Amino acid sequence: MKIYILLPVICIFTIGISYSQPRWSQEKANGWYKQYDWLVGCNYTPAYAINQLEFWQVETFDTAAINKELSWAHEIGFNMMRVFLHDLLWKSDAKGFKKRINLFLTIAEKHKIKILFVLFDSCWDPVPKPGKQKMPTPFVHNSGWVQSPGKNVLENLEKNKYLKQYVTGILKSFGNDSRILAWDLVNEADNTNNDAYGKIEPINKAALGYKLLSLTFQWAKKVNPSQPLTAAPWSGDWSDTVKMKAFDKLCLYNSDIISFHNYGNAAYFSKSINALQVFHRPVICSEYMARPTGSTFQAILPLCKENKIGACNWGFVDGKTQTKYPWDSWTKQYKHEPALWFHEVLRNDGSPYKQEEVDFIKKITNRF
Repeated sequence: MKIYILLPVICIFTIGISYSQPRWSQEKANGWYKQYDWLVGCNYTPAYAINQLEFWQVETFDTAAINKELSWAHEIGFNMMRVFLHDLLWKSDAKGFKKRINLFLTIAEKHKIKILFVLFDSCWDPVPKPGKQKMPTPFVHNSGWVQSPGKNVLENLEKNKYLKQYVTGILKSFGNDSRILAWDLVNEADNTNNDAYGKIEPINKAALGYKLLSLTFQWAKKVNPSQPLTAAPWSGDWSDTVKMKAFDKLCLYNSDIISFHNYGNAAYFSKSINALQVFHRPVICSEYMARPTGSTFQAILPLCKENKIGACNWGFVDGKTQTKYPWDSWTKQYKHEPALWFHEVLRNDGSPYKQEEVDFIKKITNRF
């Protein structure tokens, strides 16, 4: 296997990879950010979908459900959503996939919501299969979520030329679309999913994820969309740029705007903010909010608003993803709904899980 080494320069490159376009300057990135009010929203999967495939496949894509749920989001003050795509949707029906993306963006624009699309995802099931998806495993968090690309493709990146076609095809089609906020290239590319699927993940999963992210930066920068590119570090200490993990450097020194994940309490979140503001670029927390860990709307949103950090919590409407159950539901048996939900904001009928939370969100986003 070719070894990819990060070089300690402002624009990071990897051996064997050269980027045709440098990342945006700080001035361009901050100028882009000034056009937006404070960005607040959620990671969105419709309640009817167990994963990205059931969300987007023609047999299950449901514009009525999406319209209803995005109207709920607008009502509580959300103006952005992070949404996952999947390479198999492009491989099986690129034309139809693009049509459905356009329909989704039309609905989002109707409700004044900008979209942060995610192209690839390294979390959960490494063996995605198109077609009818399985039913959720009772009481288990994200029991049917699938990786993109799957294990077999990830282990043979050079042979799967369609991945580059997917990235460049999507960006060429939507790279100047004002309804799209930005592009999140790979979600948690070095995540090894130890508690859920660790036994069937590649031994060198982290290295493969690093390579995928490097290539995706290369492919995306060559298209040079008008929206910014980003990839989020999600663990570790970012305050020491010398000791920082190579994967985190790849994310932070190549992204046009900075994004990150943080499911900790207010003190831990503040530490992340302080570490990332030294890059002098717009910052968006693209994953937060796990109530039992202290990552709540009341604890985190004031910090984000004060520092003009975009905030995108995990989950919106309780549905097939079942992320109201905690991560440890993969190793601990649950028999009923947890007293304290892990993620999600609304019940399936649109009513708040916690009315005081929704009231708080409305107030801090000036919906009241």
